[in-house]
Amino acid sequence: MPLRTKFITSIAALWMAAQPSVSALAQQHQPLIIAHRGASGYVPEHTAAAVVMAHAMNADFIEQDVVLSRDHVPVVLHDVKLDAVTNVASVFPERKRANGSYYAIDFSFAELQQLTVNERRHASQAGQLFPQRYQGGHPHFTIMSLAEQLSLIKHLNVSRQRNVGVYIEIKAARWHREQQYDVTQAVVKVLKQHQYLTEQPPTAIYLQSFDPEVLRRLQREFHLTMIPLIQLIAHNSWNESPVDYDAMLTAAGLESLRTYAHGVGLWIEHVLEGVDDQQQPQFSRVVENAHAAGLKVHVYTLRRDQLPAGVSSYEQLLQWLQRHGVDGLFTDFPDVRG
Repeated sequence: MPLRTKFITSIAALWMAAQPSVSALAQQHQPLIIAHRGASGYVPEHTAAAVVMAHAMNADFIEQDVVLSRDHVPVVLHDVKLDAVTNVASVFPERKRANGSYYAIDFSFAELQQLTVNERRHASQAGQLFPQRYQGGHPHFTIMSLAEQLSLIKHLNVSRQRNVGVYIEIKAARWHREQQYDVTQAVVKVLKQHQYLTEQPPTAIYLQSFDPEVLRRLQREFHLTMIPLIQLIAHNSWNESPVDYDAMLTAAGLESLRTYAHGVGLWIEHVLEGVDDQQQPQFSRVVENAHAAGLKVHVYTLRRDQLPAGVSSYEQLLQWLQRHGVDGLFTDFPDVRG
């Protein structure tokens, strides 16, 4: 071999040896940490305490689920019903509907603020859904408006010199429409009031929905082309919307989402299908297919006290998903990063 060829070959070999392996690159990949309803693993979900704690834990984003009050105020609640997360039955016992449930949309925002938010209970009201979580009550655990949470996070960013973003889900748009309310329009109005519809919003932001028509409307009617939109994908049995989520999960279905979405929110069982006999994770191809379609992948919901079958620890789950290349993780425990 000529001397010049030997020299070039040696340099190439040294360069290749210096490059990180594919697995090393995967290990360096750090997905976004999205505080699911705030730091909801420690204090009641969506409260100011959950927001402040998630911010102090340096989450990248804090999630807000949004429904409407009777006077059209967007409030931060996961459910359209109040039963599981408040003391509404003791404060307003006569205000339940014929089905025995209490709905946020039947109360003014001032009335909602009279309620105390508690840890989520079982649907049967038999006890806490996660019994090892916060046990006490506190009069300052109250329902917040979307505007209040946006303002709180903005000011925390200033005082802590951070840029924690907001991650807003527009909940049950079709149900609200049946009640003659427009939750999508109400959310856009608050975003406009807080300067989120400018080229430089006050904090980073994502908008998400299980209903593709909500996201299409945000682009088509409200021209929100500057805000990244996330199509949440559910299990069909959850009845989140009339769409076929199984079809949406196919390679062709994911490709079709590019017309209106920047990414997808995937249920963890869409991604991690199980663990084999050698205790190795078995992944579906959905993350690979979503990335091939140019979509970001954010996975929900990671809980230290509710691990998928076969997973030995929360830290192991984080590491597996990180190495698999997901772009973001919704977690109740934003302080734990693997």
